[in-house]
Amino acid sequence: MARIATFDDWTDLFKVWREDIGLDERIVEDYRFEAKFGDLHSTEIEFGDFAGSAKWQRIRQIPDQRVRDALLNLIVYQGDTEFASVEQQRHLVETVPSDYDFHALSRVMCEEMRHGWQMSYLLCTHFGDSGRIEAQKLLERRAFEHKRLLGSFNERVNNWLDFFTYTQFIDRDGKFQLQMLSHSGFAPLAASMGPMLKEESFHLGTGNDGLRRVVKAGVVPTSVIQKYFNKWIPTAYDLFGNDHSSSAHWSYSWGLKGRFDEHDAQEAADMEHLNEAARLLYRDEISRLTDALNHLLPPGSPPLLVPDVRFHRGIGEHAGKCFTVDGQPLSKEDYNQYLERALPSEDDYKMLDEITSREDWVERKNAPAPRPARG
Repeated sequence: MARIATFDDWTDLFKVWREDIGLDERIVEDYRFEAKFGDLHSTEIEFGDFAGSAKWQRIRQIPDQRVRDALLNLIVYQGDTEFASVEQQRHLVETVPSDYDFHALSRVMCEEMRHGWQMSYLLCTHFGDSGRIEAQKLLERRAFEHKRLLGSFNERVNNWLDFFTYTQFIDRDGKFQLQMLSHSGFAPLAASMGPMLKEESFHLGTGNDGLRRVVKAGVVPTSVIQKYFNKWIPTAYDLFGNDHSSSAHWSYSWGLKGRFDEHDAQEAADMEHLNEAARLLYRDEISRLTDALNHLLPPGSPPLLVPDVRFHRGIGEHAGKCFTVDGQPLSKEDYNQYLERALPSEDDYKMLDEITSREDWVERKNAPAPRPARG
């Protein structure tokens, strides 16, 4: 494929990408894809070695090639997640529970595509040839070929329980990442985050409201819902990155990516445990949301659990270790058998297909979900 020379070339490839993945164009309708920018937390770099200096408006203002390379990498990874999620969700239009859910899905997917558009715009307009090459690659990798950069975004989203769980937990990690990038010393990236965070809030609400509707309907067994929690939450833990991460250390030192609670934190950043601190805040948040879901369960039902951070991890110090959902150690043999019970099986998928063919499997909502903004 010929290399692109301008952002307009990239937008042509974006249309080809939608056709190539088989995206139902009813999802897009007349949605207007555009780059949006909001206000900055500060016009000065907020932390790290360059704190107090004016935020960089252009790449050539960044004094070190290593910092420029790390910044490009952050933008690439964020953009990759956005296009991957659309690829994962593209078939859900075939099994929508209601018109409300169709409109919600359309909004989520359009906004995810716009977020990928935003990152590609930054790459093409600020990083020269290397940025345009990376923006093109964002449209060439495929989640369904297991070629996306992060584990969560190569998993299959098979059904609407997958979707609700995904948007509850994986999109919530996205909120954390966007909030941390909103403090970036590169002003165009930081200014991109405000509009993205506003749009992301609808995605999180879609997931949380969807799970509430599933629980309130009382048709899907709690044990099956738990298996979907077990499937997605460990991959969300992985998205925060390795423990004792040197890349997180340098991203903070260079002023590229802040802490989730950067404005509220009273203590100096623990440079050796930045990822662990963000992961802990995330786990606290999803634990509160899960507690709220448990209050909707019928009396006597087993509660839904947030898996221990050691369960089924793919990266970090717990990668490949054998722990149960509640953190109990197991032998390798017992663990393999345990996973067969703890994660969704083919029988579970078949059972859920039967359940979701019924109209009463999820609480109905008659009012249409808001459509995405149009230009």
